[in-house]
Amino acid sequence: MVLSPLRRAWARRTAFTLVELLVVIAIIGVLVALLLPAVQAAREAARRTQCNNQLKQLTIALHNYHDTYQVFVFRRGGTGGGTTATSNQNRLSGFIPLLPFFEQTAMYNNIAGGDQTISVPPMGPTAWGAWPTGGRHDGWNDSPDTLLCPSDDGYPNKRGRFNSYAFSVGDQVEGATGGIGGQFRGPFGVSANCYGMHSITDGTSNTVAFSERLCMQNIPGTYKQQAPGNVGSARELEHVLGVATRVSGLISNPALCRTVTDGRFFVAGTPVSSRFGISWSDGQVAYIGFNTVLPPNASACSDGGDWGDQNHMVVPPASRHPGGVNASFCDGSVRFINNNINTGNLAVRQPLSGPSNYGVWGALGSRNGGDTAPSN
Repeated sequence: MVLSPLRRAWARRTAFTLVELLVVIAIIGVLVALLLPAVQAAREAARRTQCNNQLKQLTIALHNYHDTYQVFVFRRGGTGGGTTATSNQNRLSGFIPLLPFFEQTAMYNNIAGGDQTISVPPMGPTAWGAWPTGGRHDGWNDSPDTLLCPSDDGYPNKRGRFNSYAFSVGDQVEGATGGIGGQFRGPFGVSANCYGMHSITDGTSNTVAFSERLCMQNIPGTYKQQAPGNVGSARELEHVLGVATRVSGLISNPALCRTVTDGRFFVAGTPVSSRFGISWSDGQVAYIGFNTVLPPNASACSDGGDWGDQNHMVVPPASRHPGGVNASFCDGSVRFINNNINTGNLAVRQPLSGPSNYGVWGALGSRNGGDTAPSN
């Protein structure tokens, strides 16, 4: 059989030329470059949805707790007196009594029953075990996975005392941890001073309950352990991963918190403490709280205080979700709060009563300020 010239030419070609191979590799590289951001975006969308669902579960648990006790859980409470082996010094976080309401009854019973491995026996079920931050109670040394946001890169693994979610203290800087005369503008009180649905006169759909902060377990240990705080170098620690501990005048001028950052990192020489998310059972704001003053992912700071015991604080929520944070509201809904949400006048003090001075974001934090606000 005689082949045509064209078919003879194709018959002689048994492989790609170098140029053709390079062209194919270049095309594949372009396709990967185009697809990779889409894949990453899809993965982040899935993580954000999971985070959203976990916040909703937490808020449903809050509602079930309210149905049982007619009040919301405390942000910080527990038992006092005795020694740190027989009480938790009134620093138990609200996550502990919420446990049975998001399918963690076994863990709750273990903690409430006390830890028989410590040298002094607990005072009984009402003692809630031993001191929450000393590692003396095995029951809370591994937090529920429900409290871990999948986008949070601050915890090394799922085994540990970590959390990504936080209780709202409202648009309150003064006494963010201890309250003003024991009172708070947000929906959560301390110890026996708890609030219920009847206290949220601004409307449950207009009042934030929970949001996110980034766990600070993976940062250098000096920031977590030193008191009054490690003094860092320029561009060493992101401002979402710590609290500047020596910013005086915050009560009258929360905007001063912006002076400790270059827009992303703490400026050189700033004393910083990083405690959030490293002990889910400790009810101090530095460990499990946030307020609605500066917008999401802004810098955090306190007017004095060491370790995790700061009282007057600006602690915005923070996340690795692009552009903002998830937040759940007292009606059970979950919404995305943009970094650019209106914050009103941050150069003035917020009194305990009355409308918020801190714009839409502040109004969403107050439970009874007499103001209502949309979510953006």
